Amino acid sequence: MDLYHIWCNLRPGTSDLEFCSAVDRYLGALRAEGRVAGHRIARRKLGLGPRELGEFHIVIEVEDLAQLDRAFLEVSSRRGPIESLHHAVNQSACDVTFALYRDFPDAHRETGGERF
Repeated sequence: MDLYHIWCNLRPGTSDLEFCSAVDRYLGALRAEGRVAGHRIARRKLGLGPRELGEFHIVIEVEDLAQLDRAFLEVSSRRGPIESLHHAVNQSACDVTFALYRDFPDAHRETGGERF
């Protein structure tokens, strides 16, 4: 499983609950189409965490990079219903940071090739 991480803050005047609902609608639509495997939304608690990462943390789960690429292709077309769902999230977020991680060790990893 690959994990696409997004950290962000909300633009002034944006409702936190409306933002989370928009994220759920957007990523839920991608999941219904088989373009992502799942997602989570988390919010910084008690102000703990690096400020530069933002208050909200979204994790998008994909089976592999091919699935992530198909999701990007769909969204980057900027057409159809997915565009309005994506726009609803984008217009609410600022200070966005991205990262891509993978489950480790990989399922296909062989022993003996460790690096120290």
